[in-house]
Amino acid sequence: MPNIASILRAEISRVARKEVRAEIETHKKASVTHRASIAELRRQVSALEKELRRVAKGVARSTAASDSDAEAAGGTKRRFSATRLAAHRAKLRLSAASYGRMVGVSGQTIYHWEQGKARPRAAQLESLAAVRDLGAREVAERLATR
Repeated sequence: MPNIASILRAEISRVARKEVRAEIETHKKASVTHRASIAELRRQVSALEKELRRVAKGVARSTAASDSDAEAAGGTKRRFSATRLAAHRAKLRLSAASYGRMVGVSGQTIYHWEQGKARPRAAQLESLAAVRDLGAREVAERLATR
């Protein structure tokens, strides 16, 4: 006759393993989900750090360029506005190429400045300021002589 204590011990052990296995399964699923989200967050952090380095590099360049531009201008700092440039060119009724000849750059450069794809250097800002002070007649005379 089998020993009741050993049968009871075996049954308790089986039920305990079943309960532990069910509990471990839920933890495994949660662990897999957490690991996937951690991996995604790491990718996002990496991309953001890369973007931050790129932006910081651009800001460092622009501040260095503006500092050197301000020094080259003899301390007079000029501001630039793409919309004002476009409005002034429209007011004078000039093509980008003609306006560019007045400033000493190409028409394509004028388009890039107006679209905000590029910014003029200090010497070019001075040329823009000189053209901005001219009236339509003076601009027409200068273009006729060039």
